[in-house]
Amino acid sequence: MNFMPWLLLAGLCAAAVASFAYLGLDLSGLTSGEGQRRMLEFVAAFFPPETSPAFLARVFKGSLQTLAISAVGTLLAAVFGVLAALPAGGRLGRMARGPARVGLNLLRSIPELVWAVLMVLAAGVGPFAGTLALAVHTTGVLGRLFAETLENSPPGPTAALRDSGGSAVASFLYGTLPVALPQFSSYTLYRWENNIRMATVLGFVGAGGLGQMLYVSLSLFKQSEAASVLIAMLVIVALVDLLSAWLRERLAG
Repeated sequence: MNFMPWLLLAGLCAAAVASFAYLGLDLSGLTSGEGQRRMLEFVAAFFPPETSPAFLARVFKGSLQTLAISAVGTLLAAVFGVLAALPAGGRLGRMARGPARVGLNLLRSIPELVWAVLMVLAAGVGPFAGTLALAVHTTGVLGRLFAETLENSPPGPTAALRDSGGSAVASFLYGTLPVALPQFSSYTLYRWENNIRMATVLGFVGAGGLGQMLYVSLSLFKQSEAASVLIAMLVIVALVDLLSAWLRERLAG
C-alpha cells in the first residue's frame, strides 16, 4: 500500500494548522454576533448603487480607460513577447537562449502591483503607469509561453524551406509562424482576460481606471458609489470573458 499520498495530506494539514497558529488568526470575530452585525451593516451600505447620470458617466469613462489599459498593455506585451521569444526559444543560437530566459523570468517574477508602483514613481499617477506595468509583466509571461511554443513547433516545414534555398527569415515567417500563430493568439487572448481583472486592481496604487475610482469611493466611505463601480467591473470582465472564449473557439476551429 502506498502511504505517500496520506503522508502528503497529513503534512499539508499540519502546515495549515501551524500557519493559523503562527499568524494568530482569530476567527471568532467572523462568527460572533457583533462581528456579523457590523458586516451586515457594511454590506447594506452598498445598496442601492449610485445611479446619478453624472456618476454613471464617470463610471463609463473609467470602464473605457480600464479596457484601454488592458488592451494596449496586452498588445505591447504580445509584440515584445514575440521578439523576446526568438532568442528564448533558441532561434538566435544557444548563447542568446539563457540570458533571454533569465530576463523573461525576471519580468514575470515581479507582480503587476509592484511594477505599477514603480511605474507610478517613474511616469506619474494615471493610466500610462498601469499600461506600462501590465506590458512589462505580461511580456515576461507571453515571452516564456511563446518561446515554449516555438520549441515545440514541428521543424519539418522550416527545414523544407531552408533546404529549398529560403532564408532564415523567410523560413520562419512561412514555416514556423503559421503553425505557432494560433497558439500565440490563444495565449494573448487568455492574458488579456487576466489583464482586465488586474487593470481594475492596479488603480488602487494610482494606475487609473475603475480601480482608482473604487479606491477613492471606499476611502471616502461612499459605498453606494463603490457598488456601481463593482457592477461595472463585473460586467466588463464577463463581456471580455465571453468575447475571448468566442475568439479562441474560432481560432481553434
